[in-house]
Amino acid sequence: MSSTTTIKTDRLLLRKIIPEDIQNIYKGLSHPDVIKYYGISFTSLEATEEQMTWYRELEESETGIWWAICSLDGQTFYGASGFNNLSKVHKKAEIGFWLLPEFWGKGLMQEAFPLICNYGFETLGLNRIEGFVDNDNLNCKKAIEKLNFKHEGTMRDCEIKDGNFLSVDIYSKLKSD
Repeated sequence: MSSTTTIKTDRLLLRKIIPEDIQNIYKGLSHPDVIKYYGISFTSLEATEEQMTWYRELEESETGIWWAICSLDGQTFYGASGFNNLSKVHKKAEIGFWLLPEFWGKGLMQEAFPLICNYGFETLGLNRIEGFVDNDNLNCKKAIEKLNFKHEGTMRDCEIKDGNFLSVDIYSKLKSD
């Protein structure tokens, strides 16, 4: 599994996350609006190195692949997306996606997500792509439903964040969908 694979759309370039992206990864994963519903956050550039290591280790262990989402010329970093918890045995993986807030509402997710899913089905041989969405993240739930992910149910009070229980909605898309 090599993320030297780049994916292009009419206006997006999805490319390998590189060490120089750390500033943008930190900008996103420390932003209150991004991390409000996201499972991780970082309070310093140094701490963000943990995330950079995670991206590298996903590929090395062949348990996932993530891309930087950029403008077609590669000059503007919009966010990141990819797969983790990839199981070759069960032919499934979890999809994740985040954008810097200044790029929300511009259709970037709607443009990139289908190509990422196609990569999962066609290149990685997945049969199932799973999405786990914080129950309160209404915008993400609306967006993932527009992309034909099916709501399978809600895991009630299954995680604790900031000292409070939260529920997680489970979505999936099958290759046959």
